[in-house]
Amino acid sequence: MITTEFLDQLDKFHLIINKRVTSNYSGEKRSLAAGHGLTFKDHRIYAPGDDIRQIDWKVYARTDDLYLRIFEEERNLSVHIIIDASASMNFGKSIKKYDYAAKLAVGFAYLAMKGNEKFQFATFSEDLTVFRSKRGMNQLASMVYHLNNVHSTGHSNFVQSIFKYKKMINNRSFIVLLSDFLFNIDDIKKSLYVLGDHEIKVIQIVDPVEKDFLLSGDMRLKDSETKEMLKTHISPRLRQDYRESLSNHLASIEKTCNDLGIGFHSISTDTPIFDAFYSILK
Repeated sequence: MITTEFLDQLDKFHLIINKRVTSNYSGEKRSLAAGHGLTFKDHRIYAPGDDIRQIDWKVYARTDDLYLRIFEEERNLSVHIIIDASASMNFGKSIKKYDYAAKLAVGFAYLAMKGNEKFQFATFSEDLTVFRSKRGMNQLASMVYHLNNVHSTGHSNFVQSIFKYKKMINNRSFIVLLSDFLFNIDDIKKSLYVLGDHEIKVIQIVDPVEKDFLLSGDMRLKDSETKEMLKTHISPRLRQDYRESLSNHLASIEKTCNDLGIGFHSISTDTPIFDAFYSILK
């Protein structure tokens, strides 16, 4: 069950989220950048190559000089939060990976709400479920209700979900992707490339058991998405091979993110939420 009691811990991150998120794309606040907004700012003398549609002909009639109308541009930051709700996210010893990811998602939505930004959220597994962007506490309450009623089932159709979601992004945005990312690295690369030029944070959620692989002896392992069963003996060598494979997978994700200018964070579910946000937003 996802609750909102932890949100008061995030009040300490108000200035951080403003600096990291809203300094370039400020909610309802006016930017000093010149644009085609509705608020008149000033005039400047026409120069060859300027858009003649911005010439103020009333000023020209009075002065015989060509001046352009300069406007203040209203800039909004769209915050998009996308959460993996596939069966693999149902794993967890003390807390399920999905529940932890959902708490982070609600935390980002809360910080967006504090900055008076619209936020849109979605869950995906085999299909994509999207809630349209809105502001305010009602949107946050709807988000908590939806996330508490999602059942983590099915396989993770990450590529198709991101391709679908991309069509809903109309302006430069702040995007948070929450998943265990335990699927093909080529799918991850393809999906991140298609998102294009946005500020993106990729947050991998892992459980301490699967991270450290603290298992040994004869085991029966079940794939949560394919339901396939595997009987095996977990030896120290197998444990080492697993850890190396996981480390290489994480390194590949991180390299892809670095190449694209995307922030990558791998967070274990035993990390306190405050510490997780501190690590992500510092």
